[in-house]
Amino acid sequence: MGAMTTFRFAAVIRSAGSAREWADKARRLEDAGYDAVYISDHIVGPRFAPIAAMTAAACATTRLRVGALVLANDFRHPVMLAKEAATLDVLSEGRLDLGLGTGWMAADYQAAGLPLERPGLRVDRLAESVAVLKGLWADGPFTFAGKHYQITELDLQPKPIGPRLLLGGGGARVLTLAGREADVVHIVQRVRADGAGPDQTDTGVAAFLAKIDIVRRAAEGRAVELGTSVLQIGEHKAEESWSAADSSLVADTPQVLLGSLDEIVEKMRRWRDDHGLSFYVLHNERDLDPFNRVVEALSGT
Repeated sequence: MGAMTTFRFAAVIRSAGSAREWADKARRLEDAGYDAVYISDHIVGPRFAPIAAMTAAACATTRLRVGALVLANDFRHPVMLAKEAATLDVLSEGRLDLGLGTGWMAADYQAAGLPLERPGLRVDRLAESVAVLKGLWADGPFTFAGKHYQITELDLQPKPIGPRLLLGGGGARVLTLAGREADVVHIVQRVRADGAGPDQTDTGVAAFLAKIDIVRRAAEGRAVELGTSVLQIGEHKAEESWSAADSSLVADTPQVLLGSLDEIVEKMRRWRDDHGLSFYVLHNERDLDPFNRVVEALSGT
């Protein structure tokens, strides 16, 4: 991770009024120089379901990667996810970024009648799911005897072309797992154990840098791409950000990009050059215009 990395950019798009509008949104990102379109994964709210939306975006584009930020592990058995993901990777000709997390938002669990169990248990399940996904994507039959999942001599077909695995979060255990296993590590604010929102004590530059250090130590020299979510961008602070996070508490981190284009570019270059953070995901579709200018200025550099 010490070598200079090239900037990459993605945007989270949640829905559209029609198939044509969805395809147009994906093509506009591709034409603007984005590397990927991502879909969020929540049961509640006006959001498309991710697998179908990712497939449609892949069909509408030729270069754009498609992915989720992030699929909730608690909502899907890893065997079924492995098969869906492998199929999507094949049909997109190797353009899948499989983003995976534990699941966290209490409202999703409550609406679906699912138990929101303690964070440690959810992380344990996530770690087993990663092992199952990788095992099933590899050649030959796979057997796994975990506490949460058991697989017996399953030779899953089709095999994927080579998806990127994205893991992210703000807690030490998830970031350690991500550093060991992921191609892309997405660093964000830790969420509260009760699923009510971000942990407002987990803020500031020192906390963000500590997370990068956790990832680096876990990676043990393995090449890992470091990324984060952009919660606000523009000349001035907005009245409120899209995210449940209070952006004023993370203003000095790369999650908030305020100022002129030159000031934003300088801040991003500094975080890339000093700390290896090179992948930025826009969270609010409303901010595409200012972010497009950043993508134009930095894409490929």
